[in-house]
Amino acid sequence: MTDSINKDHFEIRLVEKQEIQFLCDLAAGEGWNPGLRDIECFYQADKSGFFIGLLNGEPIACISAVKYGEDYGFVGFYIVREPWRGKGFGLAIWDYALDSLSGRVIGLDGVVDQQDNYIRSGFKLAHRNIRFEGTAKAEGNKAKSLVDVKSLPFEQIAAFDAGCFFEERKNFLKAWFGEEGHVGFAKINGKEIKGYGLIRPYCDGYKTGPLFAADPTVANDIFNALCTEVEGSNIILDVPENNTNGLLLAEHYGLEQSFETARMYKGGNIDLPLEKIYGITSFELG
Repeated sequence: MTDSINKDHFEIRLVEKQEIQFLCDLAAGEGWNPGLRDIECFYQADKSGFFIGLLNGEPIACISAVKYGEDYGFVGFYIVREPWRGKGFGLAIWDYALDSLSGRVIGLDGVVDQQDNYIRSGFKLAHRNIRFEGTAKAEGNKAKSLVDVKSLPFEQIAAFDAGCFFEERKNFLKAWFGEEGHVGFAKINGKEIKGYGLIRPYCDGYKTGPLFAADPTVANDIFNALCTEVEGSNIILDVPENNTNGLLLAEHYGLEQSFETARMYKGGNIDLPLEKIYGITSFELG
């Protein structure tokens, strides 16, 4: 840290459980529309991956640096409160978080206008993620081959999820599936999972995440079922730009682009099966 930050008594430390809502409140203040109960689930992913910056004991900044397995990490919740921006506090907590992920491939979903800053920190653009929003409008009844995702053996759905993500994330999924208001469906062919999707409430409607599917038909069946659950409400779907079928799915349901992020990696690339990712879980944790 610089002398000015030391002089001002800027402290960076792990977030304590009772402080975790601070991150979500800052994200909401930035217009990021977090899910109503996202932060409690995010915290279960890696309790050693959430940091707070305090100036003379007052919280003014936050960041997450969540570890996945032994090889990967993901950065999110990088926010400094408005009055203290441009004074070096953001850089200090940024460096602190990246140091905690040393030796790992690190990913993030950053706002596009910060892309140059991330490049200067060693990140490289992989692809864009496009946020689509609109009114949930189902097309007929739910497909008969769909089941409640919570009814499946947990180990089976966790293994399928890991095939579309960086690593297994069992602690997170247990919280994600079990949280109030979180509704999900899986497509089954015999005993094989072909895809699953989940929605959860946010302040103005529902966010989709994840939506993983083997092919466009599976993705459509699952998304249609999710729309059936919240017909008439606002719904969000975050699609990797490289998944052309995912973009067509959003277009088919009348959703319109409202936002985008730059998916970037440092320390190597991650070859995710983007053709199966019709909706990422969250911009904060990947």
